[in-house]
Amino acid sequence: MSKVLATQQHPDTEPAQLPIVPEPVALTPALMKPTAPQARRRKRWPVSGIIGAVLVVFWLLIALLGTWITPYDPASMGTADVFETYSWQHWLGTDYLGRDILSRILDGARYSIGLALAATILACACGTALALLATLSNRWIEELLSRLIDALISLPSKMLALVMVSVFGSSVPLLIIMAVIGYTPGAFRIARSLAMNISEMEYVHVARTRGENRFYIAAVEMLPNMTAPLLTDFGMRFVFIVLLLSGMSFLGLGVQLPAADLGSLVRENIGALSQGAPAVIFPALCIGTLTIGVNLLIDSFSARRRGGF
Repeated sequence: MSKVLATQQHPDTEPAQLPIVPEPVALTPALMKPTAPQARRRKRWPVSGIIGAVLVVFWLLIALLGTWITPYDPASMGTADVFETYSWQHWLGTDYLGRDILSRILDGARYSIGLALAATILACACGTALALLATLSNRWIEELLSRLIDALISLPSKMLALVMVSVFGSSVPLLIIMAVIGYTPGAFRIARSLAMNISEMEYVHVARTRGENRFYIAAVEMLPNMTAPLLTDFGMRFVFIVLLLSGMSFLGLGVQLPAADLGSLVRENIGALSQGAPAVIFPALCIGTLTIGVNLLIDSFSARRRGGF
């Protein structure tokens, strides 16, 4: 009996209160919308990305307009002073023949950027087209393309370039073809991986069920969803090709006289490196700022695409 009474609650004591559990709140679009500072942070580009974009735009303008804004004829020997330092007449000095270095850089940038840009566009276009063809074709075409790419990718790009130039001689079309052959396999690998992942998506299966042809699936369903990663790969490949062509010109196997790109300007004036002459320093700095600008831009683009800022 005492046990029963002990278990009964005394009438004067207050009943024990249960913990209050808040009711779940439905996530409406208004609640899910980021605040204004968060939205501004997401839209804002980092300083590195802005610097990269400025450098890339600057060099593109130089490549397009440099020939028309040169203060002197790039090929004329306007002074008897070779390796002259900075002056009001020659802002970046002169080279080993007394030619104005600023004019030579403005004229040579179009070769370095133009050839690299043309080769990059062709390499990425060929690699992407072959990757889509391999993904959407039958088994034997896929195997044939894969084995061909494996054979090409096993050849070092610089060694392949040296062999081709040694056999056929150096010319502008050959330099572009050489870079395209050397860098198409890498573009194929990247695009092939993306295409294989996208081909398993539901919207691609729906397009196949509707009876759409392969060209429609590749151009409408797959390629638009591959654009962002391919743009990043495009920037990286452009940097590689700029360095390849500059290296070939430095060895005397790239752009030939009377034309000259930035790599040729370094080679021509390398004898004055020990003297610290601007004629050899500034062309090398131009190559460096171009490649660094592209790298900063694609890094910021990749981070923005991933939602990193």
